[in-house]
Amino acid sequence: MAEITAALVKELREKSGVGMMDCKKALAENGGDIEASLDWLRAKGLSKAAKKADRVAAEGLVVIASKVEGKGMTAAAVEVNAETDFVARNDLFQALARKAGQAGIAANTVEDVAAAVSDDITNLIATIGENMVVRRFAKHSVSEGVVASYIHNAIAPDLGRIAVLVAIESAGDPEVLKEMGRKVAMHVAATQPLSLNVEDLNQEHVEREKAVLTEQAKESGKPLQVIEKMIEGRIRKFYEEVVLHKQAFVMNPDQTVEQLVEETAKTLGTPVKITAFTRLALGEGVEKKVDDFAAEVASMTGGV
Repeated sequence: MAEITAALVKELREKSGVGMMDCKKALAENGGDIEASLDWLRAKGLSKAAKKADRVAAEGLVVIASKVEGKGMTAAAVEVNAETDFVARNDLFQALARKAGQAGIAANTVEDVAAAVSDDITNLIATIGENMVVRRFAKHSVSEGVVASYIHNAIAPDLGRIAVLVAIESAGDPEVLKEMGRKVAMHVAATQPLSLNVEDLNQEHVEREKAVLTEQAKESGKPLQVIEKMIEGRIRKFYEEVVLHKQAFVMNPDQTVEQLVEETAKTLGTPVKITAFTRLALGEGVEKKVDDFAAEVASMTGGV
């Protein structure tokens, strides 16, 4: 019997798009013959998964998984995409998303998560017939405190269309921190802040905003000194709109998120600090193909 080397498995996987374990099994069944193994995979309905890979996957689920570690905590958010929202309600796809979420706790990159569920995805593509991909991943950890979370438009626990993580460092009561953190996570889901603090903002974004505001202010015809003051005020307003700590808290617009954190710290009698947050919205940034049915029919009939 031919030796099934890693190189053979890699070659078959590249040609078929099928997971490594299935490639290894195919080679073992066919004495290491690549072409026979390709035919074997086709017969099993597995190689058709490769044909789905160029189709846009912008639906699916975002998932959150977490793990308490001593006084600290780690939580991950993962976006797993498919082609239609119908698949998101499939139990097998939900199981895949949950597995990807758990893999995210130990992962460092989205590639790590994808590798952990690669064979599962290949097999599910063959079963369901849609392209699927692990698209994005985020993870936050605190040595003491909590990583609070929130799922918007949930279709099952920890599965939905928007996932938010909020990392909070504090020695305070974890239950109080989770409650505050969940409220902040809901706020993030609604307001889509660009950064945690002013200094974290992308400076190119800030300069672009200043340029727009400057042009608007110049049109007023007011003196330069007045224009400069106008720009300062508008930039301050801009920070209040896009910086999490500066935003008015959606559940109590009379206080900022920063003031909410300070109030919680005072209640707990110990410092409380939000160190990071992530918001993953399903399909965000994916260019979805819009089918023009009339054009398709015209092209098939030779019309213009």
